[in-house]
Amino acid sequence: MTWPYGPVPARVCAFMTAESISATRPRNRRQLIVEAAGRLFSERGYHAASMEEIAAGVGISAAALYRHFPNKYALFAECAHAMVDRLVAALDELPPDAAPAEVFTALIRVTVAHRVSGGVYRWEARYLDREDRRLLRAKFGRVVGRVTEAMRSEVSFCGDELGLPGEQPFAPGGQLQIVAALGAVGSITMHRTSIAQHRLEEQLLACALRVSAADPVPAGGSGPAVELPVLPVARSRRAEILAAAVPLFARDGFAQVTNGQIAQAVGLAPSALYRHYPGKVDILAAACLQAAGLLAQAVDQSLRDVADPRDAVVALAATYVAYSFEHTALTSVAEAEFVGLPAELQRPLVRAQREHIAVWEQQLRLARPELDPRQARVLVHAGFGVVVEAGRRLRWRDSPEHRAAVRELVVAALGL
Repeated sequence: MTWPYGPVPARVCAFMTAESISATRPRNRRQLIVEAAGRLFSERGYHAASMEEIAAGVGISAAALYRHFPNKYALFAECAHAMVDRLVAALDELPPDAAPAEVFTALIRVTVAHRVSGGVYRWEARYLDREDRRLLRAKFGRVVGRVTEAMRSEVSFCGDELGLPGEQPFAPGGQLQIVAALGAVGSITMHRTSIAQHRLEEQLLACALRVSAADPVPAGGSGPAVELPVLPVARSRRAEILAAAVPLFARDGFAQVTNGQIAQAVGLAPSALYRHYPGKVDILAAACLQAAGLLAQAVDQSLRDVADPRDAVVALAATYVAYSFEHTALTSVAEAEFVGLPAELQRPLVRAQREHIAVWEQQLRLARPELDPRQARVLVHAGFGVVVEAGRRLRWRDSPEHRAAVRELVVAALGL
């Protein structure tokens, strides 16, 4: 290396080399890798995302990526923990006597800032090993505990428990409501509705406060029973295969289930599956379409003869909750495995999802005319998030009381 005054001195050359390296190798590269991986895992799912794609997203080679993480699982585990670690860190910065609004605001800002990568926690964390899942639950428990402490200072605890041993009383400010409120906040990671950040944060805060302070015991009892379309009886071999595959996908995850396991469940040789489905992914697509079809029928049935917009929204909430409890395996497969489908198989499902959300959005805006379409869409997704997290907290144990409680939390999320 030379410059106008002759050869570059060794110390200057070393300095320039170091500067060049620092310019091309950012000090926060590990963080950049985790962010890029979180986005890809959220968009494509754990098994579909590759280390080569993640490396390309950061602008490095796969070999350079392996210098930071020994394998894909290690990177995935760090992504899964990263979101909860950020939430815990944000809460640790607050004073001990922070009000519920301050606590939720801190959580919302972290979630919104990492919206595109935060979806890893909700569905893909099931691929973590037992120890990582235990650690993740403990961290999330800290978040729930901190919000519960903040609520305890403002909401009196009273009422009966609803079959939740060891839980806080099932009353305003109880842990079911806190988990549901966090589900409303986390719902923003599951859709891409474009809305100004300050408006989004304000809306999520109001929603979370309503849910956390709600009384999920309806004044008039559990309310009317919801009649849902029933799953068709498996009268053909194709239907039998689908019925056998859904619980396997729900329990172990699509990627972990083999054609041999599905075939064994229906008493077939693995090669015989191909006479009914071109491949395993086509069984998954059929399951997702079945879920969408059942939900569409249920929605049409629930809105029949309902004229008042508020009654329509309550009916939609009751139907969605009943559907989620009654068809838990099918619902979880459709929601968790959708991202793993090829684009051509996703298209009819995307259309069905948009049509379903449009029904909610229309009825909610009729009930709450002050909402614009984007605000209504955010609240609808928040309601879905409430169902997911409240249902999990109740371990999807189906009863009229549980359905009614979750329905009330959804209604609170929607601001009715």
